[in-house]
Amino acid sequence: MPLTTRCTSRLVLLALVSLGLVWGGATVAAAKTASPTLEGPVTGGRGAPFLATTAFDLTEVGYSQAEYFISGTATAYTNGGDLASDGRWKVIPGATAAYRTRVLVYRPSNPKNFKGTVVVEWLNVSGGLDAAADWLGAHAELIRKGFAWMGVSAQAVGVEGGTAIVPGIPPLPLKTTDPVRYGSLMHPGDSFSYDIFSQAGQAIRHPAGMSPLGELKVKKIIADGESQSAYRLVTYINGVHPLARVYDGFLVHSRGASAAPLSEAPQPRIPAPIHALIRTDLRVPVLVFETETDLGFLGYFSDRQPDGKRFRLWEVAGTAHVDAYTLIVGPVDSGDSPAAAELTVTSSPVPGLIRCGAPINSGPQHFVLNAAVEALDRWARHGKPPPRAPRLEVAPAPPVTIVRDAHANALGGIRTPQVDVPIATLSGQGQTGSIFCILFGTTTPFDAATLASLYPSHDAYVSAFDEATKRARRAGFIVKPDAELMEHVAASSAIGK
Repeated sequence: MPLTTRCTSRLVLLALVSLGLVWGGATVAAAKTASPTLEGPVTGGRGAPFLATTAFDLTEVGYSQAEYFISGTATAYTNGGDLASDGRWKVIPGATAAYRTRVLVYRPSNPKNFKGTVVVEWLNVSGGLDAAADWLGAHAELIRKGFAWMGVSAQAVGVEGGTAIVPGIPPLPLKTTDPVRYGSLMHPGDSFSYDIFSQAGQAIRHPAGMSPLGELKVKKIIADGESQSAYRLVTYINGVHPLARVYDGFLVHSRGASAAPLSEAPQPRIPAPIHALIRTDLRVPVLVFETETDLGFLGYFSDRQPDGKRFRLWEVAGTAHVDAYTLIVGPVDSGDSPAAAELTVTSSPVPGLIRCGAPINSGPQHFVLNAAVEALDRWARHGKPPPRAPRLEVAPAPPVTIVRDAHANALGGIRTPQVDVPIATLSGQGQTGSIFCILFGTTTPFDAATLASLYPSHDAYVSAFDEATKRARRAGFIVKPDAELMEHVAASSAIGK
């Protein structure tokens, strides 16, 4: 897996862990957002884009990749009043600075296979390099449904370097990893990241010349960010979206409490409030997707909010902030790997580098994330909202603790066959070791006696599993291809034999 094309599993690990408008829809012309200059496709240097992403050949699934540079003048923002916890912030354009960064596009090679929606991901830089966290998690759904995807190097650490959010990790910015290819890039600092992200979307919606999507006819643009990037999307939605109006919807994946600063050094620091809800006067939809780890360790419980006309919250039982699919299976899953539905039991997801006190979580987060992508796209395109999801049951007395059943699996939340017909305890909590491991959750396989008591025969297990899968499918939390894959893996297993 060449460094310049696909990062090793070590880089994926380091990148993916992290401590993590409303007055008009984005179909209205976003007159206040500049259209950047687009250059590319980019070639040279080590010969391929640098990114922590999937490792399989995109051409094998009918996709192609192209990298571009975007440049222009970006704006930082200041507050026009207190940044209140209700998210209804008023922000004012402030300082400006020149920038030059990169975007990376994955798209169907055949334009006839493009469904019309682009997911624009704010690349995660927690590990000191750009990582495509949600492409890694949801690429199976994006590919089979004909989405285009664009990753944006919106933050300075990914371009210039600096201190990684996760301590002790040496950064691997673009300009260091491939100075020939990326030496001309220039990032003025994260105060300007919000407008850079707006301009990246504007390059698709109203290109000043060629579009990074080429001849593809774009109907909707959905913004997406996971973990550290999700914190920044909260600030973007509450403060910048009312001015920019570029995006048609937002997928906010694994945020914690509060949000990212509106402005930071060398500009005056403007922190977000301790608690930051998503503003409720939106005219574009927002889906917030949370794991067990996010609710407790990252503190999202204190920022929970009820569903509304343009807001949905999905909390998923049996999930962790980072899991075995993200680190082990996902990078090589081209869309139909049985391993995506199998129990992966390892306490050392990156041998020789990280070893946790218990096997890491092998839960169903990626399957529900696929359903979230489909549901948000349908909401943005057709106005049909996703189903409302039950909340995880929580004992709120500090520390926040998930309420669990007799097998220590979470009660409440979005249900999947992995927790309703379990063969293991799947948790977002209970791990020991470094900050990495705490985010990885745990998997505790049931012993033979427990399995025999639950499933006296293979038919009993398969029947119960299939019924639980159908429930999740009917509820709208699992898509059909994933349901079929899970049922196939259950039928092929040795459980109950």
